[in-house]
Amino acid sequence: MPTLSRRGFVAAAMAGMAGMAGMATSDWARATDGSVPNSAGTERPRHRAPARACDCHFHIIDARFPPPDTPKPPGMTFDAYRLLQARLGTTRAVPVQPKNHGTDPTCLLDALARFGGNGRGIAVLRPDVTDVELKRLDAGYVRGLRFSVWNPNDTVAPIATIEPLAKRIADLGWHVQLHMSGNQIRENEALLNRLPCPIVFDHMGRLDPARGPDDPAFATIAGLVEKGRAWVKLAGAYLNTEAGPPGYPDATRTAQAFVRLAPERLVWGSDWPHVTEKHKPDDAVLFDLLSDWAGSAAARDRILVDNPATLYGFA
Repeated sequence: MPTLSRRGFVAAAMAGMAGMAGMATSDWARATDGSVPNSAGTERPRHRAPARACDCHFHIIDARFPPPDTPKPPGMTFDAYRLLQARLGTTRAVPVQPKNHGTDPTCLLDALARFGGNGRGIAVLRPDVTDVELKRLDAGYVRGLRFSVWNPNDTVAPIATIEPLAKRIADLGWHVQLHMSGNQIRENEALLNRLPCPIVFDHMGRLDPARGPDDPAFATIAGLVEKGRAWVKLAGAYLNTEAGPPGYPDATRTAQAFVRLAPERLVWGSDWPHVTEKHKPDDAVLFDLLSDWAGSAAARDRILVDNPATLYGFA
């Protein structure tokens, strides 16, 4: 296969929209120089992604979509993300609506339509959303709602909206995805235990990096996981570290504790385009970290393939 220019690769990505059907992962790898906007490095991961591997946490930000009065940094579009898929070798995808798009799901639904059956989405909504709108989103492959309350200064859907919305989505089989600090998880333990739908904890629960699994919030999360009521995203190593790259040893300690706790309740996410990071991480390094965290190829493949299929309803 001849080598395509970067512009040619983007055109090929757009033309081959129906998942990555018809083009093998190796072909996609040869079609690009490996560079991806908002990601350092160009090399592919050392560990090959299994078939149907899923990136369960990333964001699509596109100035074409509302609201018009929020920042939309460049290089964070659907087509840019396709370059990351090519580099990592993942084929299934769970875009999470970013704060840049507020509570308007138009950008999310556009991405899900372009992913086809290989995409499931997490939206951000207000409690006054209509039943008709919820059904429309469900038909568009939305499977959960996110509440990013870790930073109260830019929260879109505050803690007070979690329970009312959880009651609205329970019958749809959706879940709530929570981006809370460890302290917030502890403070809201009673709320979490009475929610009528499953919970997915973002970024390993944002525990205190110095404490890791000794943070009291780990016990709160573990209790919900053991009851079959919660899942954990192994994502955002750089959000759970004081030591930093390349090994993120403190984040690794936390991730490995979750693997020992319940490997069947974990999913992985790249967190591309790494909106919190001034210096973008190398996504191949982040992907390879999962192999260190999982401890075995079987556990890693379960986290990348089987668990997302169960949580998000992939065929």
